[in-house]
Amino acid sequence: MKYFILFLTGGAAYNVIEYLWRGYSHWTMAIDGGICFVGIYLITTMTDFNFIYKVLCCSGLITAVELVSGIIINKIMHWNVWDYSAMPMNFMGQICVTYTILWTAMCIPIVAVIDLINEMI
Repeated sequence: MKYFILFLTGGAAYNVIEYLWRGYSHWTMAIDGGICFVGIYLITTMTDFNFIYKVLCCSGLITAVELVSGIIINKIMHWNVWDYSAMPMNFMGQICVTYTILWTAMCIPIVAVIDLINEMI
């Protein structure tokens, strides 16, 4: 049940963030957000990594989920949910360095809060 709640929380949070950032979202992004949030929780709670390494691992996870889902959603299904082709240092238009840096910045407070909650429990 805990992971289901984390999945729903991550999915809803990501859709809200995307609406605020782009003005729209796609239902598939709720799935990506849920997968990422569960993964971030697991990385943060089940490893002895230092804070910076946790943040970098979580950012890498988000980028990997974005690449895999982008290949499925945008390249195979042709739904064209996003396209980073115009962004510098992109790969197949599905991931780019700019957004990986953004994911890293977003992971800092998320990992910090999860770490704090874990210490209190």
